[in-house]
Amino acid sequence: MNPLFLLRDCLARAFARKWIPAALLILFLSSTVCGIVFIKTPVFYEYHLRVCDRFLDRVVYSDRSVFLIFLERGAGNLLLLALILAGGIHPAALLLPAVVVAYRAYLFGGTLAILFTVYGASGAFVAFALYLPVQIAVCAVLLIASALSFARAFCFRFCGADLKGLLSDCLALAAALFAAGLIEMLLLGALFHPLGNLI
Repeated sequence: MNPLFLLRDCLARAFARKWIPAALLILFLSSTVCGIVFIKTPVFYEYHLRVCDRFLDRVVYSDRSVFLIFLERGAGNLLLLALILAGGIHPAALLLPAVVVAYRAYLFGGTLAILFTVYGASGAFVAFALYLPVQIAVCAVLLIASALSFARAFCFRFCGADLKGLLSDCLALAAALFAAGLIEMLLLGALFHPLGNLI
């Protein structure tokens, strides 16, 4: 199977009903804004600060191998992808992609707010050089997966053709997540990690 062909097919089906990706994008943007706005609330501020500190300590300025970081973060993204695609097997399961998209966007907004307001110039550099490009790519893949799940849920049957389509979507989107993770690994190795931490 050609991964590029599978990805083009995914995109075509994800945008076949334009209202689905539009609604998911609105959900994503509104959740991102909530993550930024509610950062002023003490409980949410502490939560986002812990998440951001963990990202900086365990990913950006870690002395661990960038390949190990790539594997760990890739596994987390694949788990989110699996949850989203599982939402496409039944209408009742569509809550899964909606919750994953909203939560991921909420974290995205809160982390951006912390990087800019708490860490100043160094946080802005991390945001522009690493966090924004990678997370926008990952979130785009998850939004496409969510659109596919919403389009599939009302007509999915546990038959060979539908299962094959689900598997091909999973492979194509996993390849896209792999590419985003590879970009993150290269950026980490080039900008933040010493050469000895590449392997």
